[in-house]
Amino acid sequence: MVNIARKNIIKIGINIAALLLFIVLIVFLTIRYSPELKSLYARRDQMKKYVEAQGFRAILLFICLQIFQVVVAAVPGEIVQIAGGYFFGTIGGAAFLTSGLIIGSVIAFFAARFLGYGLVKTFVSQAKLNKFMGILSSTKSEMVLFILYLFPGIPKDVLTYIAGITPINPVRFLVLAILGRMPALVASCYIGASLEQENLMAVVIVTVATVLLIVAGWLFRDKILEKARRRQPH
Repeated sequence: MVNIARKNIIKIGINIAALLLFIVLIVFLTIRYSPELKSLYARRDQMKKYVEAQGFRAILLFICLQIFQVVVAAVPGEIVQIAGGYFFGTIGGAAFLTSGLIIGSVIAFFAARFLGYGLVKTFVSQAKLNKFMGILSSTKSEMVLFILYLFPGIPKDVLTYIAGITPINPVRFLVLAILGRMPALVASCYIGASLEQENLMAVVIVTVATVLLIVAGWLFRDKILEKARRRQPH
């Protein structure tokens, strides 16, 4: 019992240290590339006009970027989503990027379903695969799946591939996955739209709230997964 508690403390300590290291890295990169960032910010109006001039091609590009983000899985989607909100607004950005989410999720899901374990094992460790497979085999797997997609800090795109090798109905999976992702996607698009409107207060409030949720999800992801796993039948 003492060893388990000690392991949990060590794990939390490692997570906190990793988070602090990530924050330090972000601060360092921001300072290091501040001239480039200032130059980019100064030309933001030109960039927006250029994107608007591209019309449907710009929309198609962002949809393809979102598809790529879902299929590749390791690429963070927030950058694409914030940019989508900046150039197309909260509603437009969310609508276009949701299209990319749907297409990307379908590709990842059916790639895993048709190619099986061989594909998933190439980028998911056996331990993580066993953990998620156990969770998705529970009696309330659909509710658990929705919660996993809704809660920040859980590897959602990897989860799409893992879901593909379970018996879950594709349509039901797609509905749950998209609904679970929507709050975070809309929040990211709202941040982008607020940046374009120079509404910095809204940007700070939503960003801080989002980061806190992501940190909470990241720090407590093991507990969330463990509770979900306990729901499976014995």
